Amino acid sequence: MTIKPDLAVPIPDRLDRIHFVGIGGSGMNGIARLFVARGARVSGSDRSRNGYTDALIDAGATVFIGHDAGNVGDVDAIVVTSALWPDNPELLEARRRGIPVLHRSHALKALIGGDRLVAVAGAHGKTTTTGMIAVALDALGADPSFVDGGTIKDFGTSSRIGGGDVFVVEADESDGSFLLYDTAVALVLNVDADHLDHYGTEEAFDDAFVAFGSSATELLVINADDEGARRVRARITGRTVRTYGESADADVRVTDITTDGPAAGIVTADGVTALLRLRVPGRHNVVNAAGAVAVLLGLGHGLAQAADAVSRFGGTGRRFDLQARVDGVSVYDDYAHLPAEVDAALSAARTVVGEGRIIAVHQPHLYSRTQAMAGRFAEVLERTADHTVVLDVDGAREDPVPGVTGALVVDRFADPSRVDYEPDWAAAADRVARLARPGDFVITLGCGSVYRIVPQLLEALGNRTAVR
Repeated sequence: MTIKPDLAVPIPDRLDRIHFVGIGGSGMNGIARLFVARGARVSGSDRSRNGYTDALIDAGATVFIGHDAGNVGDVDAIVVTSALWPDNPELLEARRRGIPVLHRSHALKALIGGDRLVAVAGAHGKTTTTGMIAVALDALGADPSFVDGGTIKDFGTSSRIGGGDVFVVEADESDGSFLLYDTAVALVLNVDADHLDHYGTEEAFDDAFVAFGSSATELLVINADDEGARRVRARITGRTVRTYGESADADVRVTDITTDGPAAGIVTADGVTALLRLRVPGRHNVVNAAGAVAVLLGLGHGLAQAADAVSRFGGTGRRFDLQARVDGVSVYDDYAHLPAEVDAALSAARTVVGEGRIIAVHQPHLYSRTQAMAGRFAEVLERTADHTVVLDVDGAREDPVPGVTGALVVDRFADPSRVDYEPDWAAAADRVARLARPGDFVITLGCGSVYRIVPQLLEALGNRTAVR
């Protein structure tokens, strides 16, 4: 069992010395980096070394590999995430010594201060769309601050302190912490029930998004195409709301979407039209871009300028991210870990793979999610990939559940010849190398550790070439 954040904890007036437990995480590292940039003495720990921990050390943070009570020095607060186990020795040490324990959202709120906050929420698409808005605002001369859940390729970082008064964040709904922020402009991409281990019911999940949208002091931008978002929109009153999407009644409507080559579309608002021609693939990203444009319009920018600025976005790490090409086989990595995200990633791949095949390497994430959604994952993977290799579950913050493994997804395939269950990563890499032909796409899918299999995939493909 993991901890639940106490969002009522007061933020200390001084955060000059701060310790992050899990500092190498996708959400934590960007916040830690900004505290370093602001001159704080930053320390932290993580269970293993990664690119984020190395970058933080280079920036001046003290990083410990492994969790130990002795890692907690003389600090003003420690920062944790909901993924932390309650018996973590650093958490216990902080509580023993009376050191304030802040959720990462508290630390981010302290960084935002009085800036005009743009918060991007939704079960999927947040990282990409947050990146679109940050890149566009930079192109428009707004010099925004931002914290994203992945590396924005245009900047080479997931976070930055800018000189302007706009702060853009990827707002995490998984534990309700997105309700902590003082949001000026809220963007809701979708309301696709997830994280029911925290919320309990789909109704409670909807309630959280209603509260989030209702908290926007300037503008709520919300997807007109998404069923869950429409449910939420119907319950929000007393706020300025602007919808976007393909729907005929959307305030910012995108039409004429094409996905052959660069994804593109026509965006229309208030009788004015502009071209969106993206550098990232996928129909879903054209719709996401329309949401980003709607936010920029709300911030006072013109349609043509907003569309052009969003079109400059070059992608984020672990989102349809090309790793290498070996022997004519392209190997991509993607963070997709929900059925809709897997569908979007593989549909985008289909638009650019040409005559090649798509071989998916899927790592289920969380035992509860796998148990609840195994059938949905199988349906999407079987429909959108030519062959799938399923790894075992990355349980992350959860205890194992008897009988819940990657085989649960495999067993739901209608055609067993199109899927393999390979819990051994070396065997999985070898299987992919035997399947792949020149022109094929191999894509790893998951928000856990699946990206770490990429070197094994590349080696297996290379070895196949070497023995010819």
